[in-house]
Amino acid sequence: MSVEIRPEQAGDEAAIYKVTADAFRGRPYAGGDEQDLLNRLRELGQLALSLVAMDGDQLVGQITFSPVALSDGSEPWFGLGPVSVTPECQSQGIGSQLIRSGLDEISARGALGCVLTGNPAYYERFGFELAPKNVPKEESREFFQLKLLSAKNAEGIFAFHSAFYESHVR
Repeated sequence: MSVEIRPEQAGDEAAIYKVTADAFRGRPYAGGDEQDLLNRLRELGQLALSLVAMDGDQLVGQITFSPVALSDGSEPWFGLGPVSVTPECQSQGIGSQLIRSGLDEISARGALGCVLTGNPAYYERFGFELAPKNVPKEESREFFQLKLLSAKNAEGIFAFHSAFYESHVR
């Protein structure tokens, strides 16, 4: 499938919410509030980068990068996620296109590196490695990963924005 990757625009929010909810619905690894997390990050001005995948005029995927803190004070570091592709378009390379485009963009912005919590078997193809010495207390050592971009190393503990840990129930 040929898709166009572009930055999120005003008016994309409802389609992003639906794609994200649909992509994570029923998944054993889903927290159930990924779509609400995106809205919280947007409301708090914490979307450093939001890219969407368009199939014609239909939004079929989205990826979020938000600032993360490293306890040594170095910056900028980014967190990847969530990344979502509508179920009927999954396994067609759209998520990979979003991830590569996003990593290229944050790298061009001078990112020191990028972290995420996710399936190591999937994310290793993008250069992510497990980072147990850098894992935030709220995250799992088995799934917390780091990709160095302009940094040579990462010394300290990462922290995602508090929006990641707020309840989706309002």
